[in-house]
Amino acid sequence: MTPIAPPRGTKDLLPDEAPAWEWLHRAHAAVAARFGYQLIDTPIFESTELFARGVGSGTDIVDKEMYTFTDRGGRSVTLRPEGTAPVVRAVLGAHLDQRWRPVRVHYAMPMFRYDRPQAGRLRQHAQVGVEVIGERDPGCDAEVIEVAWRFIADLGIDGVSLQLNTLGDKDDRLGYRQSLLAYYTPLRDSLCEDCRRRLDVNPLRLLDCKKDAHHVENAPLLGDHLSAPSREHFAAVTGHLGDAEIPFTHNQRLVRGLDYYAHTAFEFWHTSLAGAQNALGGGGRYDGLAEQLGFAPTPGVGHALGVERLLTVAVDQGIAPRAGPPAQVVICTVGEESAATARTLARQLRDRTSVVSDVSDRRLDRKLRDAGRSDATLALLVGMDEGLVLRNLRTRQQQVTTSDRVLDAVSAELLAAAQDPRT
Repeated sequence: MTPIAPPRGTKDLLPDEAPAWEWLHRAHAAVAARFGYQLIDTPIFESTELFARGVGSGTDIVDKEMYTFTDRGGRSVTLRPEGTAPVVRAVLGAHLDQRWRPVRVHYAMPMFRYDRPQAGRLRQHAQVGVEVIGERDPGCDAEVIEVAWRFIADLGIDGVSLQLNTLGDKDDRLGYRQSLLAYYTPLRDSLCEDCRRRLDVNPLRLLDCKKDAHHVENAPLLGDHLSAPSREHFAAVTGHLGDAEIPFTHNQRLVRGLDYYAHTAFEFWHTSLAGAQNALGGGGRYDGLAEQLGFAPTPGVGHALGVERLLTVAVDQGIAPRAGPPAQVVICTVGEESAATARTLARQLRDRTSVVSDVSDRRLDRKLRDAGRSDATLALLVGMDEGLVLRNLRTRQQQVTTSDRVLDAVSAELLAAAQDPRT
């Protein structure tokens, strides 16, 4: 019978990789907490309408990438492809914005997109993010950028640039839409199939296309259509970033792949991830999203960063933590009668360190071999004629001890091993 493999585009998180995963999640949560963000989580599946209305028609996510199915109750549900729309639904649905404003939340959640699997892009992937809901002040735009910037700096990742743009307000984009139509309509026959559809449904999405990138280079700029208030908002954001000493590139070709963005839009790029995969994450302002979801108009801004992409860079740069041994001490028994003693010693030692017991009937040399392969520091041999034997698996030195002295002996050996540069 053929072994069952994981679904295409998914990846198991194995023990060797788990410490780096935990390190990254803890780092993001710690930075978010310093800025006053609280943890939030939402269901893995939602009503399909949430994303159809929130993310927008004509986007690749809605048109091509969502995992959508009909449940046994006849309801159309979708595995969560992005975090902002569900978080806004959760916050406003629970009326948190009526208790305090703005609401600051952070999350770490799996997302699901039916995409072509490649380096840095999985069909199930994780994102860490923050949202500020209930405030229009451009200082909040800069704040969510600063949270992400500090997080990346705390990880120690080098070579990251901030790409920044403004998408203006709804009226600005209506004027820009007409300019795009005037530019692209004569080019219709030379556009790819997706772009011909986007031209009819959502012209702004034409700027996302990689196949017709040569047309994008000469397309009109949204910056030429900005109103005075939109320019003032963007100037305030860049001013706050300057105060925080966060460098950025004003990238007027930058648009985000989600329809809810307005005004500030940004991405974090890394030079080692080429082509379409160079974005570690991004975000922006979404003042119209709440209304699209059926709530009262409520402004918001946030960021989301790809965990797998960040880990790829961290591993390449040698800064991701490596997995340690499952346990510092392995208790190996000799003879069936020593099993009870081994379990008692294990319980006592676990108040001080990590311990596993091997009370199997295997030969002692095989137990010691496996203890060494696990990268444990010490082996405690129980049932030997001379008493309890404590062996350093790295130096091969050993000592005989007693049950009333073994705790101190183990602590002393572990301390010495931690201070020994050879180990």
